This record gives sequence, C-alpha cells and structure tokens, in this order.
Amino acid sequence: MARLLSVNVGLPRDIEWQGKTVHTAVWKTPVQGRRMTRRLNVDGDGQGDLAGHGGEHRAVFVYQIESYHYWQNQLGRNDFTYGQFGENFTVEGLADTEVCIGDHYRIGAALFEVTQPRVTCYRVGIRMNEQHCSSHTAGPGSISGSWRKAKSAPATKS
Repeated sequence: MARLLSVNVGLPRDIEWQGKTVHTAVWKTPVQGRRMTRRLNVDGDGQGDLAGHGGEHRAVFVYQIESYHYWQNQLGRNDFTYGQFGENFTVEGLADTEVCIGDHYRIGAALFEVTQPRVTCYRVGIRMNEQHCSSHTAGPGSISGSWRKAKSAPATKS
C-alpha cells in the first residue's frame, strides 16, 4: 500500500554554481500539517525554471523513499532528508514499475493524475553536491515524476 511520508516545499532562490547564477527551487523542506494543492503547485512552493518545472501538468513532483535508499547506497551517503531530490511528495510503495501515465491517486481529499515520467535536471546535482547525480536519477521506467492536480484539497501525510 502506498503512503505519503512527507510534503515538501521551497521557494526559488539564486545560487552560485560553476561561475554562474542559477535560479532554482530544488531546496525543498518538509512541512507539518495540511497544505493545499492547487492547479499550479502546493501552497508555499515555487519553481525556479518554469520552462522545465511546474505548470498545470507538473504541479507536484513525486519521489519514492525506495529511490532514496538506492542512491544512499550508490553514493555511500546517509545524510539525505525528505525533499532532497526536489520533490513535493516523498512516498513509499509506489514503484515505477507499477505507476502509469494517467493513473489517479488520492492523498487526503486531493486527487492527482500522473502526467509525466521523472526527468533529469542538473539542479538535483547541485543540491546533492554530486555533479553527475542528475543523469542518474531518471531513466527507463521512471514514471512516478510529475502529477497534475485533478481536484484541489489539502494534502496531509499519513
């Protein structure tokens, strides 16, 4: 059975990386209690690059705790916190092999539709301080990625 472990939000900010300024909201932190999900995002959240993130069909980014465990092992790290991969919802029990585009999931009273597979973004590598991390966080079968809100309502972790 799938379970929401954490709701994570963050607002865009400018950071220095490789001599450039990057506008990003990849730094997400867990929040307590209920958060309203709306057509474009979760209350208190924002996206730094609207060409590649956010919008009606990418309002919520989802990442599995099982993938956290995989990357902790691969990278030899144990310092990950919820929101580490820039996701809004950290979930358990939604394997990529079981999630399909068009699937619907209810979290609290909110209804979501899976709209897009997980795609790579170099900003994850910046957040993780692992330059090549973004090229490894997505791949064939990485479906859990982006969801659109099908019905507004607060989302609450269980």
